[in-house]
Amino acid sequence: MAKRILIIGSLNMDMVIEMKAMPKVGETVLGDTLTYVPGGKGANQTYAAGKIGGNVTMLGCVGDDSIGEILIQNLAASGANTSAIRRVDGKPTGTAVIYVNEEGNNSIVVVSGANFACDVAYLKEYDHLIAETDYVMLQMEIPYDTVFYAIRRASELGKTVILNPAPAPLPEQIPEDIWGKIDYFTPNETELLKLTGQDILSMENVKKGAESLIQKGVKHVLVTLGDKGVFFHDGKNTEVFPARKVEAVDTTAAGDCFSGAFVTGLAEGKSIADAVAMANLASSLAVTRKGAQSSIPTRQELDELMKHN
Repeated sequence: MAKRILIIGSLNMDMVIEMKAMPKVGETVLGDTLTYVPGGKGANQTYAAGKIGGNVTMLGCVGDDSIGEILIQNLAASGANTSAIRRVDGKPTGTAVIYVNEEGNNSIVVVSGANFACDVAYLKEYDHLIAETDYVMLQMEIPYDTVFYAIRRASELGKTVILNPAPAPLPEQIPEDIWGKIDYFTPNETELLKLTGQDILSMENVKKGAESLIQKGVKHVLVTLGDKGVFFHDGKNTEVFPARKVEAVDTTAAGDCFSGAFVTGLAEGKSIADAVAMANLASSLAVTRKGAQSSIPTRQELDELMKHN
């Protein structure tokens, strides 16, 4: 039986606005369509893990509004356990406004709302879930104190910790003791450069950044590189796992899909290479569809694709 996964993070309703080109500062443009799609990095990763067949539970907060109920119901439909998600009185559910241009690239503004109520006291209330799980996955859309507490607690209990540092904090915002407690660190290339104090996007700097994180104590670094695949470093070996070539329609949640599929692969006992391969294929399907959770493939689709790749 697959091992248990606990994902701690954000739940948002995404307002997706499609347009030909992004507005410049001071510019007004006309959007083509407006769609409401369940999102939030934590929820997206949970949804992906659930839909791909993972034994996954989520901890996170929504407001006491109809949007919060929609998010919980949608997440439950993926197969994820949502029973511990908190409904916060007097707070709105988190919202993200996502602009998508005709090339499929996006810009995102997040209004956190109830996600700020995902605090240390809430995690302590559900400490048994951390104790009972095998993998703990986090992102950076909830209070940093909560993220760091969860990493320390999970590490203390011998759990495998996966941190997707998105949105990326500044390097000095991550306490030094945290690095050595991270088993898998999964930034994209932009997040990696920000976290390692670099500003020029190049493969050389990706390698340099990954190496610096290994030196800090991170056990495995996986840098998602979009259509170039994933760069991997474990302190001994480096490798680039290639991406499947597709025509991208919308890159929203591609990284979250990768994260959810990757942890599901690990929980099923796959090797790192096989888990990355499965996650790469899942992301390649997600970018060919619009939206966040609405773009996540089923396990049946993924298994079919794995047969031919």
